Amino acid sequence: MMLSFSRLGRLGLGLRTRVTRAFSQQALLEPLSTHPGVTCLSLNRPEAKNAISTTLLKELRENLQIVHSDSSVRALILRSSTPGSFCAGADLVERRTMSDAQVAEFLTNLRGALGQLEALPMPTIAAIDGPALGGGLELSLACDLRVAASEVKKIGLPETGLGIIPGAGGTQRATRLLGQSKAKDLIFTGRLLTADEALEWGLVDYISDPGSTAFDKALQLAEMISRNAPLAVRAAKHVISRSEDLPLETGLDFERAAYNLLIPSKDRVEALEAFKQKRRPIFKGE
Repeated sequence: MMLSFSRLGRLGLGLRTRVTRAFSQQALLEPLSTHPGVTCLSLNRPEAKNAISTTLLKELRENLQIVHSDSSVRALILRSSTPGSFCAGADLVERRTMSDAQVAEFLTNLRGALGQLEALPMPTIAAIDGPALGGGLELSLACDLRVAASEVKKIGLPETGLGIIPGAGGTQRATRLLGQSKAKDLIFTGRLLTADEALEWGLVDYISDPGSTAFDKALQLAEMISRNAPLAVRAAKHVISRSEDLPLETGLDFERAAYNLLIPSKDRVEALEAFKQKRRPIFKGE
């Protein structure tokens, strides 16, 4: 079928509108058609190294709200839309124009965003392909897993050098992850770690192979996760996340209750049938 020039023009205008809208967003959701079940939450402010502005923060929270109720998402990758980048922390240029009340509101909203990220029902992976500083590292700490590119040189919480402390959960999440001694070292000194050092400290879980990106490695992990039964993976995340808050016996009861809910699921039946037939199960999240 041939298209008229006017029809082509309208199609081009529509495409330009969509592209312009995408590029104007500072945070956006990008489902990966090549990897069903895997979605990216992309930070898209390359001119400021994805420094967290009030606009980026607002859009981040909106996207987190959307993805929270999307049962089709089996794994979420937090990444930068720009190669060689992740997040440089709060936008200090914008911060200088803000009143004390506005700063307080920003910190409240940032804390809320990281709480939303941490509370997502599906597994989350931070793909750290560039500096992760201050609020940028705090973003990654709210994810379930962290992957850093092997060449990354700046991962840390340098706030004490700016006369403040980490204000979006860094003192709490880093301590839970690293223990008090290492968290104090990281925050008191404001030191910046390389990817290798961050792996040694336990601040990240993986580093990419030389010549590949953190996103490449994160995508491999997300693909492995998305093959498994989504209800089971979400239940496992929920139970694990509560483990630090509960006494052992209560935690064991909580685990058993979650286990029992999965027994009658269609995915559980499918898994048993696939095992019998010696094939890979096809999970539908039901």
